[in-house]
Amino acid sequence: MRKRARLIYNPTSGREALAHDLVEILGIFEQAGYETSAYATTPTPNSAADEARRCAKDGFELIVAAGGDGTINQVVNGLAGLKRRPKMAIIPAGTTNDYARALHIPRDNPVAAAKVVLKQQTVKMDIGQAGEQYFINIAAGGMLTELTYDVPSQLKSIFGYAAYLAKGAELLPRVKPIEMDLKYDGGHFKGKASMFFLALTNSVGGFEKIVPDASLDDGKFTMIIVKTSNLAKILHLMTLVLNGGKHINDPSIIYVKTNKVVAKPVEGRLMINLDGEYGGDAPMTFKDFKQHIEFFADTDRIPEDAITDSDSELQNAERNFVSAVDQLPADRPETETE
Repeated sequence: MRKRARLIYNPTSGREALAHDLVEILGIFEQAGYETSAYATTPTPNSAADEARRCAKDGFELIVAAGGDGTINQVVNGLAGLKRRPKMAIIPAGTTNDYARALHIPRDNPVAAAKVVLKQQTVKMDIGQAGEQYFINIAAGGMLTELTYDVPSQLKSIFGYAAYLAKGAELLPRVKPIEMDLKYDGGHFKGKASMFFLALTNSVGGFEKIVPDASLDDGKFTMIIVKTSNLAKILHLMTLVLNGGKHINDPSIIYVKTNKVVAKPVEGRLMINLDGEYGGDAPMTFKDFKQHIEFFADTDRIPEDAITDSDSELQNAERNFVSAVDQLPADRPETETE
């Protein structure tokens, strides 16, 4: 029986270039061996999540999320809570496309992005959970994270990432610290901070060096706490980010790896941002589910240290071989041949 794929696409993402290439994209997945159909999301809440869940329960082997990071987030939320989770592919058509950047999928050519499936390369990606919701890339809290709520969706579509930068420059002078309580593996922070965030990839808000040592599949968040709210200091930290990720050693930063975080406000409100959208208020518990969903990716271009268990069977075989060699007698004579 032929495998089935369902392409779930957001007809309003980005500059709406996806619809023009839809027939060719469907043909690429057919070429990859999937009987492929398409579904356009609707304004109904959880449209993409509901369709992804329905297809998974119906036995589809592949779900393709076409749109921005928000569309991918919705599809993941439809799949992550299921025992049987089909593979995923993504076709970026949004603003920053952080997830596509992390997987090294072309971000400005939907047809080229679809062709990644023909390489038959995949990564089992970590997925984050925040309360009852799931996220693919980042969870954050604090004043610095709130700029994404103030960028109108139409402005995002027309001007792309520049819209975020413009709004960020406007809001930076208004950043104030929030008293927060953060418990994580082996540590506890209680005090004032302008933000904290938990990253699952190296690409955050269009920057690729905020988490310079990110691993995609190790079962741990990278947690960064920005303790300062001083404008000059924040701008200095941003220059360190752009200068090779040197911010991680700055005394204004706490930079740790953790599987679980419990975040609480000490006083006032602590809003939580999940993949660029409002995700509720703390208190909230965050967990990292290791290698939870398998994604098609261009693994030839992903740094080796970003994938810890890309082929666990091969790694186990290598370890068993090394162990067997170590147990051989050290003084065993060579066999002579005639």
